[in-house]
Amino acid sequence: MAQAAQQDFIGAVKSCLSKYGDFSGRAPRTELWWWVLFVLLLDIGASLIGVALDSGAEGGHVYVMVLRGLASLAVLLPGLAVAVRRLHDIDKSGWWLLIGIIPFFGALVLLIFYCLPGTRGANRFGPDPLTQAV
Repeated sequence: MAQAAQQDFIGAVKSCLSKYGDFSGRAPRTELWWWVLFVLLLDIGASLIGVALDSGAEGGHVYVMVLRGLASLAVLLPGLAVAVRRLHDIDKSGWWLLIGIIPFFGALVLLIFYCLPGTRGANRFGPDPLTQAV
């Protein structure tokens, strides 16, 4: 049996960025959750830089909004791609992502899906990412 692939923060972020718009294949839970942490840290960093640039300026936090908006746009496509690959890991179609449109219920369903363990072995979306050779 192949050894389970261990993914750390840097590896997960590199994986998501290297598969920028790749909606095929599967992503383990760790890849998704490390990506979520990366996006959160990026947002906090963009906000802090925006506040530093905007100090003393009148008219609100324009720099904060601009920097956070640019950061969000930069990570939108890889975020969608890793979310779809995570759904593939539990043998669900990427179209399930659209359930997130439903307020509260949709987000709750997606959260539950993202927390479920992936299917063992290969499924219709590809081989098990946890048993692939590193």
